[in-house]
Amino acid sequence: MAVAKAGAAWGTVAAAGAWLAMAAGAAMAGPSVYPTGVTRYDPARAYNSYVVFSGQDKKTHLIDMNGNEVRQWPHEGFPPLLLEPALAGGKQGNILLQLGSVPGAQTTGNGLGNTSIGELDWNGKVVWQWGAGAQEAYGSASVASSGAPGGAAKQHHDWRRLANGNTLVLANLVHSVPGFQAAQVLDDVIYEVTPSGAIAWKWVASDHLEEFGFTPEALKLVRAARPHLGAGPVDYLHVNNMAVLGANKWFEQGDRRFHPDNIIIGSREANFIAIIDKQSGKVVWNLGPDYQAIAGSKVPRAVDQIIGPHDAHLIAKGLPGAGNLLVFDNQGEAGYPRVSPGIFPHSRVLEIDPVSKQIVWQYTAADSSQTQWSFYSAFISSARRLPNGNTLVDEGMNGRFFQVTPQGDIVWEYVSPYFGNSAVGGGGKQVRTNWVYRAQPVPYEWVPQGTPRSEKALADK
Repeated sequence: MAVAKAGAAWGTVAAAGAWLAMAAGAAMAGPSVYPTGVTRYDPARAYNSYVVFSGQDKKTHLIDMNGNEVRQWPHEGFPPLLLEPALAGGKQGNILLQLGSVPGAQTTGNGLGNTSIGELDWNGKVVWQWGAGAQEAYGSASVASSGAPGGAAKQHHDWRRLANGNTLVLANLVHSVPGFQAAQVLDDVIYEVTPSGAIAWKWVASDHLEEFGFTPEALKLVRAARPHLGAGPVDYLHVNNMAVLGANKWFEQGDRRFHPDNIIIGSREANFIAIIDKQSGKVVWNLGPDYQAIAGSKVPRAVDQIIGPHDAHLIAKGLPGAGNLLVFDNQGEAGYPRVSPGIFPHSRVLEIDPVSKQIVWQYTAADSSQTQWSFYSAFISSARRLPNGNTLVDEGMNGRFFQVTPQGDIVWEYVSPYFGNSAVGGGGKQVRTNWVYRAQPVPYEWVPQGTPRSEKALADK
């Protein structure tokens, strides 16, 4: 199957509202027609599972390894999060999605247009909702609550269900911050929300500005930041992921910075990754915002220049590389001062020992015997370690997911066929695109028994 790709120039990533006005560093040309769906698949070497993602058709899709859609929800998620049954009262197939937005609002990149979020069961029934219209729609605080500040969730980029039944929500907070030149700041806030909708814990990024590792000179640039395109509140950090550390070897060895309840975040705009102590709210570990120049590809080596990272998290216990940090290093353009990748922009997936701060594994397209720039997403994207040692990568800008072995062999590849109109990448115009923010592997046992699946080998197209 082939579809037309609107726009041949993929190098300059334009604004979605105010947050994506950045130059990618070089012109990246692509074909106007290219295959979608599964383009290669080796069942014997791939980790076989479902994959969940939201397409540009504004729907959420669960696909099998042959690209067949086995379930669809008529809502999108930023990101969609299919819950492990243990976190959903034993229910299989429950999912967190966005349920309401301001009509016509561009919510990509911030949560200002996101009015409500919720948990749906396998059949699409809302079992929990937080934000505008919750009580009005469902009439019971035991089912849903409208306890979001200002009546709207304003969730963006991430959320996580906790073992205690509460939900961590990464959201936006627009307010004035002393010391900033801009009158209004688009701040990042984390809420821990109870099932009844009450806020049990809150963390605001600007309260910890001097804990992120900025030099005095960089802090001046941060506080002097202006809104992109000269409009709206200044998005000075653009935190784009949030994850709970979970059980890990570092804490078991006595390093309290890695307490399982602590939270890891990443800032696209400022090029740092940080761990928040859940009890005190203080930043107890950070990577960046300053790095040495990229020093080749040999590993291990000290962490070198990361730009605009996404999906930073510790690899879960029981998986190959457990306890190491896995991050999609976009290599777009960001930082105080700005840094960019140079003449050959290309993304990387990095596995980092968080104690020694050394890169212990990395992936670029060159590891698959391809030109470096053939794997590049200046924004969005994700990477997840799989039980067999492979890594599932979402090259988000191009709507492409693939599984790569530790040696760099691509053993499964899929290109999203779900296109829609978007302001992202159009230079102020609406364009057709299939970009995908994040792709999540879903083990077969997470969904109801009897859900169809196919595992038919497919040679390269």
